[in-house]
Amino acid sequence: MTIRDVARESGYSPSTVSIVLNNAPLSRYIPAETKLRIETAARHLGYRPNPLARSLRSQRSNVVGVMLFDITDPYCTPILHGIENSLYQGNYLSLLADAHNEPPRFERYLEMLLDRRVEGLIVIANWLAMDIKLLADLTRKQVPTVIVGREIDIDAVSTVSVDNEAGARAALEHLHSLGHRDIAFIRGPKTLASSGQRWKGIRSFAQAAGISLDQKRIAELPESLDPNSSFKAGSGLTTGLLRRGKPFTALVAFDDMTALGALRALKKNGVRVPEDCSVIGFDDVAQAALSVPSLSTVRQPMEMMGTLAVGIILEAIGARDQKREVPMVRRKVPAELMVRESTQKLSK
Repeated sequence: MTIRDVARESGYSPSTVSIVLNNAPLSRYIPAETKLRIETAARHLGYRPNPLARSLRSQRSNVVGVMLFDITDPYCTPILHGIENSLYQGNYLSLLADAHNEPPRFERYLEMLLDRRVEGLIVIANWLAMDIKLLADLTRKQVPTVIVGREIDIDAVSTVSVDNEAGARAALEHLHSLGHRDIAFIRGPKTLASSGQRWKGIRSFAQAAGISLDQKRIAELPESLDPNSSFKAGSGLTTGLLRRGKPFTALVAFDDMTALGALRALKKNGVRVPEDCSVIGFDDVAQAALSVPSLSTVRQPMEMMGTLAVGIILEAIGARDQKREVPMVRRKVPAELMVRESTQKLSK
C-alpha cells in the first residue's frame, strides 16, 4: 500500500495524505475530521510508512550498530540486554554484527554498518585480540563510537570499562582475609588489556600484604580467539598447578569461565572446594551463581555498562545534530565482590 492508495480510499490528495501520515508541520492546519478520515483509510488498507524512505528524507536512521567479537561469550549477554533496553526507550533500533574475532570480518562489518547509515556504534570488546584502532576511522565519518569492556587511548572514541585493577585486588584481599597465604593464580592472555590490569591489582595487594607470588603457583591462559576456551584451559592449567608440588589453599582465576574449569579439575583430582581449596573468579557471568558450589567472583555491572554506553551514544548524536562538539567520555565503573560458596575461611 502506498500514499496514493490511501489518497484514493480517503478522497484526498496525495500531498494532504502525506502531510497527515508523516505528521508534518503543516498538519496542524488540517481539520481533525480530515485527519481522522485519512488515518481510518490508512488503517483499513494496512498502510505502513516506509522507514527507509523516511530516513533518506530526514537524514536520520534511528539505528545504532552494535559490534561484538563472539556472541557465544556469556559476558556479552547482560551487556546486550542493557543496550537493547536503553535503545528501545530512546526509540532506536540496534543492528547487531558478530565479528567472530576475525579482523577481515570486523573490517567488512564496519563498512556494512556505515553503508546502512547507523547513527552511532557500540563495540563490546570481549576477548578482543585485534587492533581496535581501526575504529578511529569512524570519527572522519562522524559516527559516535563507544567501546564497552576495554580502556583504549584513542581520543576520538568513548569507553565504558570496569576497574579491573581494583576488582582483582579485592579478590585477593578477600582470600587474604580468610587466612589464605599459599595462593595459586591463573592469569589471562598477554594480549588482553584486562589481564595486565588485573595482575597489577594482584601484585599491588600482594606486595602490601606480604604475599609471595611464587612462579610455581602461577599459570597463564594461552592466546586464543575463543572466549569459551578458557573453561578447558582453566581445567588443564589447574591440573598442571596441582602437579607442580607446590600446595595451595586458594586459587584466583582470570575470569569465571577459567574458574569454572578450575572447579572441575579440582573435583577430578579429589580436592574439595571450598574445604581444601577456595576458588574465586571475575565477571559474574550467569553460570557463576549456578555452579556447584556457587562461585565467588568479582562482579562487573555488565547490564549497567550497556546502559551507560547507550547514554553516551545518544548524547553524542544529540550534540552532533545541534552542531555542538561531540564529547569524548571515559567511564570506569567499580567492580563488586560477590561472596558465594566457593570460598571459605582457611581451617587450621
